[in-house]
Amino acid sequence: MSDDFLRLVSQANPATRQYQPANNGYPPSASGQYNSNQSPQLMDPFFDDEDDNMPDSAFGRPAAMQSQESGLPLARSAAPPAGFGQSKSSLGDGIPQGWNFDDDDVRPTNQPPFAGSASFPGSKQHTMKASTSRKRKWKWPWAKEKELKGERIIALNNSVANDEYGSNFVSTSKYNLATFVPKFLLEQFSKYANLFFLFTACIQQIPGVSPTNKYTTIAPLAVVLLASAFKEMQEDLKRHQSDSELNARKAKVLTPEATFIDKKWKDIRVGDVVRLESDDFIPADMILISSSEPEGLCYIETSNLDGETNLKIKQASPQTAPLTAPARVMTLHGSLRSEQPNNSLYTFEGTMDLISDGGVPKQVPLGPDQLLLRGAQLRNTPWVYGLTVFTGHETKLMRNATAAPIKRTAVERQVNVQIVFLFILLLALSLGSTIGSSIRTWFFSSQQWYLVETASLTGRAKGFIEDILTFIILYNNLIPISLIVTMEVVKFQQAQLINSDLDMYYAKTDTPALCRTSSLVEELGQIEYVFSDKTGTLTCNEMEFRCCSIAGVAYADVVEDGKREGEDGKEGWRTFAEMAALLNTSSNPFLDAGSTSNAAAAAEQEKETIQEFLTLLAVCHTVIPEVRDGKTVYQASSPDEAALVAGAELLGYQFHMRKPKSVFVNIQGQSQEFEILNVCEFNSTRKRMSTVVRGPDGKIKIYTKGADTVILERLSKNQPFTEKTFAHLEDYATEGLRTLCVAYRDISEQEYRQWAAIYDQAAATINGRGDALDAAAELIEKDLHLLGATAIEDKLQDGVPDTIHTLQMAGIKVWVLTGDRQETAINIGMSCRLISESMNLVIVNEETAHETQDFLTKRLSAIKNQRSSGELEDLALIIDGKSLGFALEKEISKIFLELAIMCKAVICCRVSPLQKALVVKLVKKNQKAILLAIGDGANDVSMIQAAHVGIGISGVEGLQAARSADVAISQFRFLKKLLLVHGAWSYRRLSKLILYSFYKNIVLYMTQFWYSFFNNFSGQIAYESWTLSLYNVVFTVLPPLVIGIFDQFVSARILDRYPQLYTLGQKNEFFTKTAFWLWVANALYHSLLLYGFSIILFWGDLKLSDGLDSGHWFWGTTLYLAVLLTVLGKAALISDLWTKYTVAAIPGSFIFTMLFLPLYAVIAPAIGFSTEYAGIVPRLWTNSVFYFVLIFIPIFCLARDFAWKYYRRTYMPSSYHIAQELQKYNIPDYRPRQEQFQKAIKKVRAVQRMRRNRGFAFSQTENTGKQDQAKLIRAYDTSKSNARPTGY
Repeated sequence: MSDDFLRLVSQANPATRQYQPANNGYPPSASGQYNSNQSPQLMDPFFDDEDDNMPDSAFGRPAAMQSQESGLPLARSAAPPAGFGQSKSSLGDGIPQGWNFDDDDVRPTNQPPFAGSASFPGSKQHTMKASTSRKRKWKWPWAKEKELKGERIIALNNSVANDEYGSNFVSTSKYNLATFVPKFLLEQFSKYANLFFLFTACIQQIPGVSPTNKYTTIAPLAVVLLASAFKEMQEDLKRHQSDSELNARKAKVLTPEATFIDKKWKDIRVGDVVRLESDDFIPADMILISSSEPEGLCYIETSNLDGETNLKIKQASPQTAPLTAPARVMTLHGSLRSEQPNNSLYTFEGTMDLISDGGVPKQVPLGPDQLLLRGAQLRNTPWVYGLTVFTGHETKLMRNATAAPIKRTAVERQVNVQIVFLFILLLALSLGSTIGSSIRTWFFSSQQWYLVETASLTGRAKGFIEDILTFIILYNNLIPISLIVTMEVVKFQQAQLINSDLDMYYAKTDTPALCRTSSLVEELGQIEYVFSDKTGTLTCNEMEFRCCSIAGVAYADVVEDGKREGEDGKEGWRTFAEMAALLNTSSNPFLDAGSTSNAAAAAEQEKETIQEFLTLLAVCHTVIPEVRDGKTVYQASSPDEAALVAGAELLGYQFHMRKPKSVFVNIQGQSQEFEILNVCEFNSTRKRMSTVVRGPDGKIKIYTKGADTVILERLSKNQPFTEKTFAHLEDYATEGLRTLCVAYRDISEQEYRQWAAIYDQAAATINGRGDALDAAAELIEKDLHLLGATAIEDKLQDGVPDTIHTLQMAGIKVWVLTGDRQETAINIGMSCRLISESMNLVIVNEETAHETQDFLTKRLSAIKNQRSSGELEDLALIIDGKSLGFALEKEISKIFLELAIMCKAVICCRVSPLQKALVVKLVKKNQKAILLAIGDGANDVSMIQAAHVGIGISGVEGLQAARSADVAISQFRFLKKLLLVHGAWSYRRLSKLILYSFYKNIVLYMTQFWYSFFNNFSGQIAYESWTLSLYNVVFTVLPPLVIGIFDQFVSARILDRYPQLYTLGQKNEFFTKTAFWLWVANALYHSLLLYGFSIILFWGDLKLSDGLDSGHWFWGTTLYLAVLLTVLGKAALISDLWTKYTVAAIPGSFIFTMLFLPLYAVIAPAIGFSTEYAGIVPRLWTNSVFYFVLIFIPIFCLARDFAWKYYRRTYMPSSYHIAQELQKYNIPDYRPRQEQFQKAIKKVRAVQRMRRNRGFAFSQTENTGKQDQAKLIRAYDTSKSNARPTGY
């Protein structure tokens, strides 16, 4: 395992630099066992890539308070962690279920406080005064952060003692007042053009060297830098604004007077007790003290942290859970010892040292179950109290944030290289001219006796140096000074066009697109890889109960006409309304018994099956109902569960109340009680969940739901509906729905008694309890009777399948990186057209590095052999987090990448935020491609920052991702227009702008070089120096601007219809080295023609009508205007779209110059500003040769360009030339019919191919050994909802 990759990881995550884990094993385990054949750890140890909510206890019982991650020496004096050992406080150990209002653990306020002991400081009265204003500690930008070791000790209810800890102020901005100037200048002068102009401006100040005015370079450079500074400030101010908005949010903080006051987030201190209410975001990392729910439970949603929307359950320690009023919380005295701040989202160790009655210290162990993380949101819990442990940049969320990188685009880097080329050309020209000048001085000085020349060697050497500097200044504008600022302005305007595009405005949430980093717009036109999050980016996070199959009949909310009749001998589908009608009919006693008895019996049986099916949905789950504003809201740790219960409610079986031992369901207006005897929970190996219930009729039944493969193995023989149900499952899977099979059977009292004894024995097992319970469940989950199947739609965002398909047609590879389970990810991949029916899936699920390497190598060689034999098959790679951890190791990463690049689609499941960034970095490092990452949660931030272009979706999951992204959009489908239209346009416009800017400067300044041959290499200037400076800044500034902002090489409609045009940007067709040198050659050709013709026409100096010579400035100004007209003509030739702005820019610039120059030539000499133009106006503007030159020479120059353009388009057209013709003549396109035909073929293929991997609808939190769902639901009695404490 090489050090440089470890260094790469630590650079990716600043937090790892301060906090190094003690044990090098992963996953963390008490014994530290680790396969010896594995290479040392590569993945950040804090990111649990196996299961997003797995507690430490899942990896074996830890010794008391032995810190697994941080190696803290807490073990000696600590109690065992919550839920372990013989402590009386363990859950379910003699404490009555439900409320515990006993004040046993609370010291009465009239007792004296504990005086303290040698090992424990106690709560002495602090004499030091509380500082009135707490300042944030100053830190130099380059100073390394101090590595914190040992423990963090926080005093309880004693704010003065916690003064040393940092504030809760958070900043994500790039600059502040102190760092703006140095950082900004460093960034600006890393652009070679600016560095070069700074050098030129300095040498212009040397007296006697500059042929032009002293300030002609420094003034435009200052303007350029000021414009860039303004843009940078604008962008950073937005970041400061969103930071101050966040810092100014209010939270309720407990005061010493036992009341709550509103405090800003930034003023929250370590040790403060905060009251949070439902739907509040958590302002800092806190320890849960108590809540409104039984036993200190609360629900939080961590979608901002790990992208998962299912609710996580946190539980206060039983010692603090009774503290449900401010006065009680004030009685907490003592201290909290915890680990130092680190970036591990899933671990935490701490011990609360409380002083109980009689001043005896009492220890309360704390773990991840008690930790509420900043950025998470409190859900379905009226209120909780939290004790702040980590604030601001010490919170785990901020420790996971990577520093915002300075991103440079490929085009910018190329421009830098081209500027170096031009600089070399400029040096060559200067050197050539200086050598010419030296030859004159050394060899022809005798003939030029009238020039006072120095004959001494030192004088000549000095002259040589001065000449070089003179010529550098003379030709300096070969490199266009306006280019950098024009690019900045154009990019800023293109960003404004993206922001104001109504097609990317989402009316539902009133959010337009927002381009936060305008400097990256052209990269949007060159993307080759898109890395996307799944939850909330592709899907809406809304589960909807769509279809079900009961007794072999398919039901759906709305049935399409095609499915009604039924095909291939299948029965037609029915609607939910028909099911409800069937349930409400009672059998007719007047029917003729003989003839219809069979039909009636069948109908009755079908009705019973439906009733059983709906009862199962309403009873077999771990959902808790809550009535809000007269509506029942279901709290579930899995969104699928809630969807199934809501589906049952829709069909008339409303689950409305849960008591510790039973559930109540409203069936056709009557409330019926089902006693819950046992719950066999879901986990990822069982893939099913069962509930043993006693119905209202006293009969015992087992209800089971789970993945089809698992249920099929456990059915009794001769099932009537199996074939039909599985045919329906096929249909559902084809539509990308998440499916579950449901089954039941009756259990006799005797069998139940025998089994219950086994189950209780398993539940009492201490070691291997989970396995024992699974084995017990196996005994009763057999000989089941299949009722049918359910289908839930994990709703995709609008237009996702179409967008992904279009992006793939545009040659963009889409990779999905998700924290979700594999089945879910594959399912979504199918439904969003990322994986098609014809693709072969390569699934990597290996347990060790060695196996992963073997598997990847074998598959790679097999695919290479297949491809070499000419078989081209589309592949999709699916890899889980554990295997990905191994695949990212240095030895294997190249094989993994090679395999992944051969695949059309890649899905990585169960990945941690850091792994997402590492995958992006792996591709970025080894491929010369431009990458885009798109996500919506805080867990996507590191990935967004690692890619060349980061896109955040400002959606449901907070704005963390949108804040750190370069572009924020509100729907995934907007990505299509952003890339295919805005991206393609921006790239084409910028390519034109840069090449044209180089061209226009070379044309003008090369005439200056040709003139050197005629002026004895004296460094004489052909044009008046201010007119020369205005060339870039005024006279030719508009054409590149207008081309850069408004030009469209084809319309948005054509780009959308032919996504293949996007490949022009990916292959960088418009901005190649060849294109650059062709433009340079063209500029040299034009300058030679212009100079040559002007010299021929003015040969021997032009005689005027009054007999005088016309003079130098007469010729120079004529040539200047001829150059200007040629350059503007070229701009007209390359413009694809003429708007009013184009007219104002191209002909407008020339008209403006023709009006401005005479005015300037009259006024400047009159006020003594510049005397070269004295008396020129009446002579020049009335001369016929002047107009002849202006009309004839530019036309002659541009004739070649026009002829070449005609030849290219007629005989060697590019793809976009053809698209332009389609657009101009509005040629119809007959492809839709073909697409319909392809759709039909796909449908047939989908039905033909038996799916081996259907996604089943479970995404429940697994918490092996910590909080079992059964215990949680037993804690609830929703019939007594008013008995909850208010917390005041």
